[in-house]
Amino acid sequence: MATRLPKNYKPSNDEPFMNAKQREYFRRKLLAWKADIQAESLETLQQLQQDNLQQPDLADRASAETDKALELRTRDRARKLVAKIDMALERLEDNTYGYCEDTGEPISLKRLDARPIATLSLEAQERHERRERVYRDD
Repeated sequence: MATRLPKNYKPSNDEPFMNAKQREYFRRKLLAWKADIQAESLETLQQLQQDNLQQPDLADRASAETDKALELRTRDRARKLVAKIDMALERLEDNTYGYCEDTGEPISLKRLDARPIATLSLEAQERHERRERVYRDD
């Protein structure tokens, strides 16, 4: 049974962390985000099927093919994002959502609202990015 949310509900630090209302809020947010991405993907597929690359001008054809390649890359990123959304929904089900994978501490509600698929607290994310910069190949 889904938890009822008051109209215009926003999670607050004044309530227990990841209570039923907060979990329902983030579940709805994630599902809406996923539905938007899937609708955009469907629209892209329909557009790609309708596009005709048989343009007589070589420059126009090259431009259309470049646009198509860019759109396909964007859709691939969206596909990966949907997988991350699905993982966040799984974490909601097993009550690990909202907690940092590194420290086990709660991730701030502000960060989760901005990035509902976040798995690291802001501090842990910054440490991770610093390590990445130090060890990446330039």
